[in-house]
Formats: sequence, C-alpha cells, structure tokens
Amino acid sequence: AVVSTQSTGEKKSRRKKAAEMREALGDAAPPKPVPHTTESLRPPDVTSVEADDEEVAADAQNDEFAKYFDCERTPKILITTNKKSSLETRKLLDEIVNVMPNSEYVKRGKVDMKELVKEAIEREYSHVVVINEDMKKPNSIIVSHLPEGPTATFRLTSVKLKKQLKRHGNATRHRPEVILNNFKTRLGHSVGRMLGSLFHMDPEFRGRNVVTFHNQRDFIFFRRHRYIFKKNARVGLQELGPRLTLKLRRLQKGTFDTTGGEYEWYYNHKQMDVNRRTFFL
Repeated sequence: AVVSTQSTGEKKSRRKKAAEMREALGDAAPPKPVPHTTESLRPPDVTSVEADDEEVAADAQNDEFAKYFDCERTPKILITTNKKSSLETRKLLDEIVNVMPNSEYVKRGKVDMKELVKEAIEREYSHVVVINEDMKKPNSIIVSHLPEGPTATFRLTSVKLKKQLKRHGNATRHRPEVILNNFKTRLGHSVGRMLGSLFHMDPEFRGRNVVTFHNQRDFIFFRRHRYIFKKNARVGLQELGPRLTLKLRRLQKGTFDTTGGEYEWYYNHKQMDVNRRTFFL
C-alpha cells in the first residue's frame, strides 16, 4: 500500500511539473503525447474519411439522405415492434416515439415485415423502425429507409429508460439538435447519415434538446440531453433518456429482405474479430 501511494504521488508530481513547464513555454511547448489506447492504435483504413473530404461531401449532396439534411424533406417515421411484444419493449418504444416528434407508433399485429414496408410506402412514410426482442427484452433495432432502402440492423444493448437514470429531466416535444460524432469511414459516414435522417434538420433551439450518436470502437452510444445555461457562461447537461447502445450487424441495399436481399456489409465475427484494433465505422 505504501509503494502504491508513493507511485501515485510521483505521477501527480510529474504531471504538475509538466503542466507548469507547458504554461511557462506557452506556444513553444511541445504537444502532449497521445496516450496509447485501443482507439489511438487503430491501424490505417483505406476507407477512412476526413471531415473536409471533398469527394465525400460531393457524394453526400446526392445520396438518399441529402433531402433530409437540406431540409427539403421532413422524415415521417413508422415505429413498431415484433408481433408479440413484451412490456419492456413497449416501454422503450414509448420513449423512442417521444424522442422523435415526427414518428408514429403502429401496432404490428400479425403483419409480416415485407407487408408492413409495403403499407408504409403507400402511406408515404420515410422510414420504418422495428424494435425486436428476445426473452422479453429488446435486443435489436431495424431501420429501413423508404422506398428504396438501405436497411440497417443493429444489436441493441445497455438499455436504460428515463426512470432508471439519476436526476433525469422531462423532455419536451421540440425538434432536437442532432450530433453525429466519430464516424470515420465510408461505412460509418453512411450509417451516421442514416441515423441522422430520422430527425428533422431544422431544430427548435427553444427546447434546448440535443440527441447524440457517438461512435466509439464500432459501438454507437445514443444519448439525449437538455443543455442548461448557468452563471459565468457555464453550460450544464441534464440527461433526458432513454440511453442505449447500438452495434451494426447488417447494412442491406433496398428494403427488408432476408432471402434475396443484397448486403453492402454484414458482421462476420470469425473474420472481423481477429484484430481487436480494427474498426469499421
């Protein structure tokens, strides 16, 4: 225990001296060393894109989600569950409907997925979102863009509803601001834009609501907050819920088709889990 305390004290002392030296040197101070993390040791990826990539920006202007980001089309979302949903799944569904002011819950009944998509297209919905479950707990989400796709399937984990969050706030129905963070590859860029298209890109700032999709090591963390202005120009965040984590399993061209569908990408753990420093989003 004594050795551990001395070691910690020495580390604090070194950090303090380094901070004092950087402050003394000012602009001439050497850059801080990058810590060795799984993320920082990520090997180069030929599909990686930079924020100012002109080719990616040109593609984004003409992709299937461009009209949402340019506010030329308002998303209209049909949200449903599997055919026999549990109470836990319905609770999550209620909160997701609350997150998206432009969404509507439609009871699934005995309608299969292909028929559901067909009816949604006829009613001019822009997206279908389906929450599936296993052992009476929500375990995946399907997002299908209409009328021509693509369709993404995500594994769903770490679900926490509003009431399970400490000091949570109560959300309003204002259109939220949307943050898409750390999507670094072509695939990640496409997935991020698909998730962003679920929300109207003309937020109502009066509500001070923000939804965030943050990608970290291919896990997409979803959070919703309200920002609160404090004294001395400080800003606080109050979580509104729900809180959940998504992981992409499949990205399919077109709408939902488990038999004849063409996949742009799908998760294969035998090939993709060989190097834990390789990420795809």
